[in-house]
Amino acid sequence: MARKSQTRDRGYGIFLVPGVLLFVLLVFAPFVANIALSFTRWSGVGVPVWIGLANYQKALGDAVFWASLRNNLALIVAITVIPTLIGLFLAAFLFDYVAVKIGKRTANVFRAGYYLPQIIPVVIASVVWRWMYQPDWGVINYVLRSIGLGALAQNWLGDASTAMASVMVVMIWFQIGYPLVIFMAGLQRIDPELYEAAALEGASWFQRFSRITVHLLLPEIYVVVLTTTIYALKVFGPIYVMTLGGPGTSTIVAAYFSFKNFFDRSQVGYGATIATVLTVLVLIITIFYVRIQSRQQAWENQ
Repeated sequence: MARKSQTRDRGYGIFLVPGVLLFVLLVFAPFVANIALSFTRWSGVGVPVWIGLANYQKALGDAVFWASLRNNLALIVAITVIPTLIGLFLAAFLFDYVAVKIGKRTANVFRAGYYLPQIIPVVIASVVWRWMYQPDWGVINYVLRSIGLGALAQNWLGDASTAMASVMVVMIWFQIGYPLVIFMAGLQRIDPELYEAAALEGASWFQRFSRITVHLLLPEIYVVVLTTTIYALKVFGPIYVMTLGGPGTSTIVAAYFSFKNFFDRSQVGYGATIATVLTVLVLIITIFYVRIQSRQQAWENQ
């Protein structure tokens, strides 16, 4: 019987071969090649020259590199922290109030509306927002002038003091729908009797939200925080379309800085170094979140 089971298990291995081959060809091999290039000086033409850790030493003293990481941290706030908090409250509001008082169909309409930016290609959304931010004829400054607040009109993407905040607003708008949909799906698995029992004990809506909803949605929160943090670290499209990392280095991020070194400056080795550091950061954060989630699940199962 055991021999038949082992034979049957080996039979499934053949179906893993295409996925493993694609992973090796499209992910693992390019990643290894990128690491190898990070130890070289290469313009993209000719033979790479081995220089050891020189690129990593250069990165440690590169103010632009550190500015890109700081901007990535700001985008973590805009892509992970704020949308997760807003999405959590909106999901609870739509699920507990709108669906109950008005109807599930209305709640679903709102959910679809909030998720709509996720369907729009990020490049197209970024182009539209760049038009809206245009200082002379953009709709944002036009509205401000129309209501008598022309003094607040700004060159939103052209001023270093407002460019990063303007990009963060776009990313918050773009990301809210993702956690909202995840959390509303998670709310459907929570037993309504828990809320009824808490209400009978005199718990307020916020107490039910903080003690029941947030606690039972922790698996979904971990997923949202992990995936959006990774996205915030490797974000590229919105920066490329709206600001090209400027003005100066006010909106430059690590992925775009790596791109510039690869293709604009022909410093392939240094670009590979930045990409490698970014990949290591993503791996560290992923391992950190997975360990926290595993410990939380182990504690709950005790």
